[in-house]
Amino acid sequence: MSARVSALKARALRKSYGALEVVSGLDLEVAPGECFGLLGPNGAGKTTTLRLCLGLTHPDAGEIELLGEPVPARARQARQRIGVVPQFDNLDPDFTVAENLLVYGRYFGMAPRAIAAKLGGLLEFAGLAGREDARINTLSGGMKRRLTLARALVNDPQLLFMDEPTTGLDPQARHLIWERLRRLTQEGKTLVLTTHFMEEAERLCHRLAIMDRGRLIAAGTPRELIAAHIEPQVVEVHGNGYEAWMEQARRLAPRVERAGDTVFVYAADAAPVLADLRGRPELAYLHRPASLEDVFLKLTGRDLRD
Repeated sequence: MSARVSALKARALRKSYGALEVVSGLDLEVAPGECFGLLGPNGAGKTTTLRLCLGLTHPDAGEIELLGEPVPARARQARQRIGVVPQFDNLDPDFTVAENLLVYGRYFGMAPRAIAAKLGGLLEFAGLAGREDARINTLSGGMKRRLTLARALVNDPQLLFMDEPTTGLDPQARHLIWERLRRLTQEGKTLVLTTHFMEEAERLCHRLAIMDRGRLIAAGTPRELIAAHIEPQVVEVHGNGYEAWMEQARRLAPRVERAGDTVFVYAADAAPVLADLRGRPELAYLHRPASLEDVFLKLTGRDLRD
């Protein structure tokens, strides 16, 4: 961790709603200039953690420091230097693209002339150059998401909080937002994001933490987590007779799991598994390196969370 003041530091953070403890003794530290990911299944406590760190929800216990300011005591002052991309777009449909940016900038006490001077750069960043007079209801989902991201940059924040920034977008829109977020980290911005897309976390995050049931269960770089928690090779198998073949797979590999009609075989060396499968044309298979998604499912389970 850098010797500089942390962009975000939380210690022993706790928050309960009634008998349900949503955040349970959480420790986090984010260095300036890094992209930090917070992963977890639905109900893990990610959004509550973000709200606690922003001072929008008061903790039951613990300490938070945001850009050097104690939270919640000086959360308002810290938020002047922060941008927020909420989980769901909350653009004003009665305003144009430009008016949404102008009005938002006024919340930070910015002069209209200062905001207007930034519009061209923000619209270019969002891929919306020439659309300043467009109404919000004429924009695609990807355009709205990019505008929400640009809006969060109006006050030139040091730190950006993003709650599932690409949920609901098609692959083209998602890749464009990834490119924009990488540009921000190259410019020295600090990013904190939650996401359900493991590929997104693997591509963007310098470090990440996995939460489950309010607790931090693993943290590190994507490569560190894969190396520490999962075998390096995976073979996914399905087809007629896969259940019977699972017994053979358990003799060939250290870990075998089933999810629906697919068998997942994890091994340091997949050669024996692949050799056996070549003699079984009724089974289809995919051989691939282990990913962050494999780590996530191993640590949090494959059961559906609502």
